[in-house]
Amino acid sequence: MKGLKLFLLIFSIGCNSTSNTKDLESNRLEKKVVDYTKTVHKDSLILNGNEGNWYFKKKLFNGFAVTYYENDSLKEKTGFFNGKKQGVYKVWFVNGELQLESHYNQNVLVNSYKAWWINGILALESQYINGEKDGVERQWYVDGSLSKERNLLKGQENGLQRAWLQNGKIYVNYEAKNGRTFGMSRANLCYQLKNEKIEENKSK
Repeated sequence: MKGLKLFLLIFSIGCNSTSNTKDLESNRLEKKVVDYTKTVHKDSLILNGNEGNWYFKKKLFNGFAVTYYENDSLKEKTGFFNGKKQGVYKVWFVNGELQLESHYNQNVLVNSYKAWWINGILALESQYINGEKDGVERQWYVDGSLSKERNLLKGQENGLQRAWLQNGKIYVNYEAKNGRTFGMSRANLCYQLKNEKIEENKSK
């Protein structure tokens, strides 16, 4: 019986030792992340235009760079890794509403790109692949009604392209394929939108 108690005591100490080791390792990794993640004012970074790298105190910057409005509210926040824009990029209106959110991978736009009106209504939504718009792009008026819907492939129009007046009337409706357009594309050619009216663009 004493032998069993001794075994259980040793086993318990061993488990606690393993648990403590894991806790220490977790704390060490967390400390690395905390030390690695810095937030500095963007004005303190220096851009090397030839390299496309941002430096902080002569070292490639890792962390976040921020800017502020005159009222000290946050205006912009950019993530960096090894001197290049990385991860989420955000811009806010002076009232604190989110204005823009995009994503970078080594200075190149990727994934979702969104912009909002100051009232919080979504204004633009698109997708990027390796720095080029790819997929469906939509734009909305300030009241939330759909303004444009474009289909893109590697930054070029590909497929159905449509646009609406704020009253819901469609004024652009064509298909783009291999650099050619088929359908009602008058707003892109010799017409323009002015005060929700389609007028002939005499400058063309």
